[in-house]
Amino acid sequence: MERNLKKDVRKTTRQGVRAIHDSLAETPRKADWYVQTISLLWNYAKNKRDWPLGENPASGIDLFGKQREFLPWPEWLVNKLDTALENVRADAELIRATGQRPNAAIRMWFDHFHCETMMVLDEKAGEMIEVFCPIELRQFIADRSRVGAHVLAKNLTEPLGYDAIEKAFRAWRKGLGEKAQQFTLHGLRKLAIVQLAEAGCTGAEIQAVTNQSAEMVAYYRSRANRVRLSKAAQEQRT
Repeated sequence: MERNLKKDVRKTTRQGVRAIHDSLAETPRKADWYVQTISLLWNYAKNKRDWPLGENPASGIDLFGKQREFLPWPEWLVNKLDTALENVRADAELIRATGQRPNAAIRMWFDHFHCETMMVLDEKAGEMIEVFCPIELRQFIADRSRVGAHVLAKNLTEPLGYDAIEKAFRAWRKGLGEKAQQFTLHGLRKLAIVQLAEAGCTGAEIQAVTNQSAEMVAYYRSRANRVRLSKAAQEQRT
């Protein structure tokens, strides 16, 4: 109450609710509970207390559900990024290189990049942390035209919205056929873990890049290890 008492609930936006839901994607039950709570409170205030709130911003937002899993992208899908819209390609590049969630990648500033390091957002803790910036990403940032303060700029001072990128991504994915429909932008973050694991990185090293829980890193790292180890085993038979 002390933190939120003076805030105008009518300014709650659908885009804002969706962005926070996305930021909690690695804890899907918590993410869904967040949206459901907003929806219940909004409906109560509007229908039972007659508050002039307008449309419920949480209504109709797709929930993750209990069985939600973000699959790492296969190589063929990454190669198809050349056919996506430029902003989708740019967001994909940022997610895969930084290991951040899609919304955090969308909101990156050019000023977040400093020579060999970059500042990335830990959305759960709400803090910026400094990590090493890979050479490929440094080149990507250096080559990118600056139309605003953000790498994915809406105007001079604002980034593009998550909804705009997600809509463009879904349209592109739809054109790739049925086999592409199971993959999401979050899957690029999981791909970052897999690629780091296949490069021989330890769990602690991967956590230093993606800032994910040890359990999450271990889960996707085990998938990468199976691929790497099975490849080595099969090659010994030839």
